[in-house]
Amino acid sequence: MAQSTSEVGVMAEAIIDPLLANVGQLQTRSERFRSHWQQLFKKPSFVIGFVIVAFWVIDAIFATTIAPQDPQSQHAFITLQGPSGAHWFGTDWLGRDVFSRVLAGCTSILKVAPLATLLGIAGGTVVGLITGYFGGKIDSIIMRVVDAFLAFPLIIIAVLVLSLIGTSEFTVVLLIGIIFTPVISRTIRSVVLVEREKEYVASAKLRGERSLYIMFAEILPNITSTIIVEATIRVGYAIFTAATLSFLTLGAQPPSPDWGLTITQGRLYIQMAPWVVLFPALALATLVVGINLIVEAIQKELNA
Repeated sequence: MAQSTSEVGVMAEAIIDPLLANVGQLQTRSERFRSHWQQLFKKPSFVIGFVIVAFWVIDAIFATTIAPQDPQSQHAFITLQGPSGAHWFGTDWLGRDVFSRVLAGCTSILKVAPLATLLGIAGGTVVGLITGYFGGKIDSIIMRVVDAFLAFPLIIIAVLVLSLIGTSEFTVVLLIGIIFTPVISRTIRSVVLVEREKEYVASAKLRGERSLYIMFAEILPNITSTIIVEATIRVGYAIFTAATLSFLTLGAQPPSPDWGLTITQGRLYIQMAPWVVLFPALALATLVVGINLIVEAIQKELNA
């Protein structure tokens, strides 16, 4: 009887101790998150990047209100005029105000890039968790498919698919998200391979938890830092990809003020009116630089 009681006590400890540890881990993660966030705002690079990105996000939301003129309004008598008091960034080949079009041009990119990144992160995280946790044949089969997919230049795949099915914001978001999924899955898988060997996973298995619970309730919270870094990196790539597709006329369509589309249309006038290309290109560059500053600061903080 004493032996039976002892066994029950051991089993109870095996179940209760991990549960208490999980509560402590949740509190610790919350405290770490607040600490990291506070430290980030003490880093000049993060603050600068945050301000740049916040400016473009606010501009994307209120573009029609902020723009001094209608970005679609054409004026045949003032085409290709240089920067002036009336038109700070000059006018384009249709007499449209370049400054207003630059302000309005981030809207489509900042719709497509975050949504595509979110889709890619979701898909890549699920695939990475499954392959990293189960391993074996499942891992081998899925990773071979991923390797085969990554063997092709991704931008060529995008061009071929959009040429066949047509272009829209929805298809661009879906395509970029699908393209990002294999790349992200490899990163998540490598982290999960390490996490699955740790004690908290063994404790969850001992309690009889299902695999889905272990993957999403136990392992996933412990790899959030990797997911956050990967997401911020991919947003920058998504912006460039969306702009490239627009440049190839496979993204936004005329008369959209989208930066990539404006650059490809304006290159015909680059010698006589360089401002029609210069300012959209600079705007795109500032957004990407801002995101890169944020990524760099987050990586340094998480590795500190």
